[in-house]
Amino acid sequence: MQYEKVYDHVMQLLQNELPTKATYHNVDHTKDVINAVIEIGTKESLSDDEMMVAKTAALLHDVGYIKSNVNHEEISCDYAVEILSQHDYDGEHIAQICKMIMATKVPQYPTDALSEILCDADLYYLGGDKYEHYANLLNQEFKNYGTLTDEKEWLMVQNQFLQSHEFFTNTAKATRNQKKEENAQKIAIAYKQHETVNRTSGSNNTSRLLSEIALTLLGVFLAAFALKKFLVPNHFFDGGITGLSLLIHEIYHLNLAAVIILLNVPLIAISYFTVGSKFALRTFLAVVLMGLFLFFIPPAALTEDKLLVSIFGGVFLGIGTGLVMRTGAALDGLEVLALYTLKRTSFKISEIILGLNILIFIIAAIYFKIEVALYSMLTYFAASRSIDYVVEGIQSYTGVTIISSKSEEIKYSLVNEFGRGITIYKGERGFLPGSFEVSEDCDIIFTIITRLELRKLTNVVSDIDGRAFIFANTIREASGGVLKKIHHH
Repeated sequence: MQYEKVYDHVMQLLQNELPTKATYHNVDHTKDVINAVIEIGTKESLSDDEMMVAKTAALLHDVGYIKSNVNHEEISCDYAVEILSQHDYDGEHIAQICKMIMATKVPQYPTDALSEILCDADLYYLGGDKYEHYANLLNQEFKNYGTLTDEKEWLMVQNQFLQSHEFFTNTAKATRNQKKEENAQKIAIAYKQHETVNRTSGSNNTSRLLSEIALTLLGVFLAAFALKKFLVPNHFFDGGITGLSLLIHEIYHLNLAAVIILLNVPLIAISYFTVGSKFALRTFLAVVLMGLFLFFIPPAALTEDKLLVSIFGGVFLGIGTGLVMRTGAALDGLEVLALYTLKRTSFKISEIILGLNILIFIIAAIYFKIEVALYSMLTYFAASRSIDYVVEGIQSYTGVTIISSKSEEIKYSLVNEFGRGITIYKGERGFLPGSFEVSEDCDIIFTIITRLELRKLTNVVSDIDGRAFIFANTIREASGGVLKKIHHH
């Protein structure tokens, strides 16, 4: 085995062809891993032949970064086969070296003593005095490749990795575990402090409060504008408490602003106990503002075209209601009533809301023309779709399920590179046409992302396993866990 010639060739290759993005996985890291292999291998009593194999594997384990940071272990193995076969390494040695290189792929899974030594040498810095220096280089590399974007993500990745990592060899455990625990404790403290600062600054953020006030005012105005300029002058209706208020206004000729406030107040009181005091207060203020806008805006129709009235009246009403909902309040207490009724019946919230709205439209059809009721249903539909778009926007949450034979690699990538929490279901894959009897246990991965991140996640999974089965579905509500915030309530 001509190790010295291989060493010179690989070092020259790394120095000349390694991308500048690789600020951590560079020549210095390769030299550090070789030195760590020698240190661990000596204490683990490797033979001369084993030491030569271990040093060669350390030399080549990251050479794949020349071509790509993704699946670089496989690329490194390709380099190893090409280079070593030209320098008197036999097939058995080359196979062992490739096995060791593949074992360093995180999460590490060494299956023999030599692979354990290389895995520990590769992450030796975790228990060293210069952890912060190497961690900063790795953080910069992640940023260069677009893997991480901010300090919070980096602290989270470090915290999770240090908490889960274990050395394999007795030497690494004896010499590196204590310092690694100290480094892990420092990162855990920094991560908690960062979380605390974020929560504190978030709660005292004046600009956020001002934006919520602006959204509330704009939302209430648009809703009142839709009622006074489209629906009321043309005797159209909507669903929910707003629709019921319009019915009472048309039948008994009572003041619309007063009716909306009076019908919503009892439901706001219920929401104080069923949803929360903050929601109840904000909703009360929004409803009062709605009454004020309705009082001052004159009821003059912008158009008498029934189709335009039903569509644009619903759109403006929906946009206004949606903007208010984005601030953590509501303009219509029907959902609160549905939630209250839910606890006393076996019906779902959507079924309760649908039933109440059907009742409203039936009354509208009885007291007025069936044509009015049908147009009003179109108004309700337009308002509902507009609310969904404003509240969820283009970033609505998406649940993604992934089934793959390389689930371990995908799990690590999603958590430590993509920065998402995951849930694992134990399943069984296989059962294909023609081979129904063939199956194997597998981990079914589930995670929640935003719609804009779906393509990025699909690419990440495909890079690891091009045959992975992925399917996604829209999530109506999601909270807690490691979720990217769409908007605050």
